[in-house]
Amino acid sequence: MQKKLYNRGLNMNIRNEKRADIEPIANVTIAAFKTCPYSRQTEQFIIDALRNAGGLSVSLVAEIDGTIVGHIAFSPITIDGRSCGWYGLGPLSVLPAHQKQGIGKALMQEGISKLKSLGAAGCALVGDPNYYRQFGFKNTPGLILEGVPKENFLALSFNDPDARGTVIFHEAFTADH
Repeated sequence: MQKKLYNRGLNMNIRNEKRADIEPIANVTIAAFKTCPYSRQTEQFIIDALRNAGGLSVSLVAEIDGTIVGHIAFSPITIDGRSCGWYGLGPLSVLPAHQKQGIGKALMQEGISKLKSLGAAGCALVGDPNYYRQFGFKNTPGLILEGVPKENFLALSFNDPDARGTVIFHEAFTADH
């Protein structure tokens, strides 16, 4: 599946990742998080671990003129130890030179659309609430992610507004190499 988007004058294509995209995705992710103060610089390892474990439910790239400039990943999460159709978002990466051009927004919109087409119940993430609220993500009192400040743990319910419990992201999120 390929989706052509003409965003802010960019001829951008969003599509599912292919095997040949593995190294470019790692490079985009490293560059995107290089100066991020809350990053442990392990995001590229998380993506590899998710891929190797078969945990990348949705993995999309954004390309401009055939060059990958962004990536977004979604993987299953559990709530109170149960698989319940919820997914975790992350990481979302855009090359620094291409940030603030709508690429991350386009990846988010396409990713959410894909999750909904899979019948997902909802999506959760750790991130900047000022950015993710534009997509409908909010603090959800019934959902808890231990060890993360409540203001940075956000969720978006598609059809499970009463979800509650402790969220656990895929074990790949502990990868550090």
